[in-house]
Amino acid sequence: MGADASGRSSVTVSVALGTHNGAAYLRRQLESILAQSHQVAQIVLSDDASTDGTVEIAEQLISERRATGGAPELVVLRNTNALGVTANFEQALSACTGDLIVLCDQDDVWHEDRVSSAVGQFRGRPGIELVHADARLVDADGAPLGQTLFETLHVSDLDLAAERDGRAFDVLLRRNVVTGATTMVARGLVERARPFPASWVHDEWLAMIAAIGGGVSVVERPIVDYRQHGANQIGAESLGLAGKIGRLRTPRTERNARLLARAEALALRVRSIVPPPGDHPAAAVEGKLAHEQVRSSYPQARWRRLVPVIREARTGRYRRYGLGIQDIVRDLVQPV
Repeated sequence: MGADASGRSSVTVSVALGTHNGAAYLRRQLESILAQSHQVAQIVLSDDASTDGTVEIAEQLISERRATGGAPELVVLRNTNALGVTANFEQALSACTGDLIVLCDQDDVWHEDRVSSAVGQFRGRPGIELVHADARLVDADGAPLGQTLFETLHVSDLDLAAERDGRAFDVLLRRNVVTGATTMVARGLVERARPFPASWVHDEWLAMIAAIGGGVSVVERPIVDYRQHGANQIGAESLGLAGKIGRLRTPRTERNARLLARAEALALRVRSIVPPPGDHPAAAVEGKLAHEQVRSSYPQARWRRLVPVIREARTGRYRRYGLGIQDIVRDLVQPV
């Protein structure tokens, strides 16, 4: 980071924008980016084989703004064959040159202080590598749904207190609370986190790698309108009563295999870090791996799972590495 004419630290900000057939909402999103109180220097648009003129909308708007008073650099990366959400965002993030990088969905709307709020966290807490925030949930037309992202995800006061105290790692080992649409990262984090494992979603992986070093902070208020329109590639998943009951009816085999693959990828990465992280992160990651190995090995018949589930519950790992009673019940009743 350099300094401006007054000697204050200056920060360049890039936007990593992943798109796929986003023509319906992209212009409004781009307009909100251009209206930021802390201007962005670069937008890297990585397009995943759109067929609806998504890229042309971005190019036209930036060209219009450049002609009437300036606009950020626009870098367009076109994928003839779709890479998928995680690989597409990895491509966008890797091409960004700013000191800080904002992850951006194609269909949201940023509040005017979205960038400045996150930059303020980086300035106020040296050493952090990732800032995430709450968001206001809105419908397809942008009307508020009466709930925030943190409320939907049941992010608790204890979770937020842990993040404030530099213990985001403990929270994220249990479950993800970081949503890419609200996230800003240091460019160095992207370089450390690559390559992104296929078993992880990009935002969850970046958050976990940042948290290993205690480098996560949170803006505890909405700074984005997070649009829910039924066609989101990744949207806000409700953890209310109906959602919890629905999970109990979902077959467990694929999910548990995915959780195990994620734990294996994380353990492999942590073992490769030089210098190695402190004893707690390394030991906790191995404990998480052992927990998911046990869960994946449960018998198919529900009645035969009872004893091994009780045995695993007595280790305390359901509480340390998951949702406690909720996960115990899932492992007991979910079909194969």
